[in-house]
Amino acid sequence: MINENKASKYLLYAIGEIVLVVIGILIALNINNYNTSNQQRKKELHYLKNIKTDLKLNIAHLDTYIATRTTAINSANTVINHYEGEPITDLKVFSIHTVNIYTWQKFSQINNTFQELLNSGNLALISNDSIKNTLLNMESLYKSLKDEEAHFRYDAEVMLYEPSFDMMDMNPIVQNYMYYMSKGAAGENRDLSVDQFDAMLKDTKQKNGFVMAVYEFSVMNEQLKQMKTMCEQLIVLIDNEHK
Repeated sequence: MINENKASKYLLYAIGEIVLVVIGILIALNINNYNTSNQQRKKELHYLKNIKTDLKLNIAHLDTYIATRTTAINSANTVINHYEGEPITDLKVFSIHTVNIYTWQKFSQINNTFQELLNSGNLALISNDSIKNTLLNMESLYKSLKDEEAHFRYDAEVMLYEPSFDMMDMNPIVQNYMYYMSKGAAGENRDLSVDQFDAMLKDTKQKNGFVMAVYEFSVMNEQLKQMKTMCEQLIVLIDNEHK
């Protein structure tokens, strides 16, 4: 009985040691998981902070392009009015409207942090599904915008650049445009030929080019406005994450 009593005590002691070891392991795992989770959260908030910085820059960038393309739409409509019979009273102003279409630029969004998340495989760090999905939706919309720009580039090359470069001396037109845009600091104040613009206004292909500019710039502007709305929504969501 004495021996059996000792064996029971040793067994209880061994079981107690095992329980203590298991509890210690579980505590260590919980601490490790907490530390890992805490580190990931800090990294996530760091990324969100940088995304917010990109978004603010992107909004300013979007505003510039929306304004520029609105000006281009107005210029294209002005040119179309002259195609449809409105007399030209100032050749230099008319030429500026045409160059406003010729000198369009592609939009490139500011999303360096989002691209870093994608390329590094760290997008999963963003735990808020609304933020993650909005970022992905904005990237999809950006690709649609790129398709629209490619479409207009083709239309512009066929209907605007080729015919105008064949029939017009672009140097005085460009010189005047530079002079106007720089307020006299660049370019030259050159005389323009009425005959050149008369030939241009009889070219249906070029008129259609300006028509397509109105349509396609309007589509692009709506896409840019949607992107701006998404940027503003993301900033609100990110601010909520930092509270």
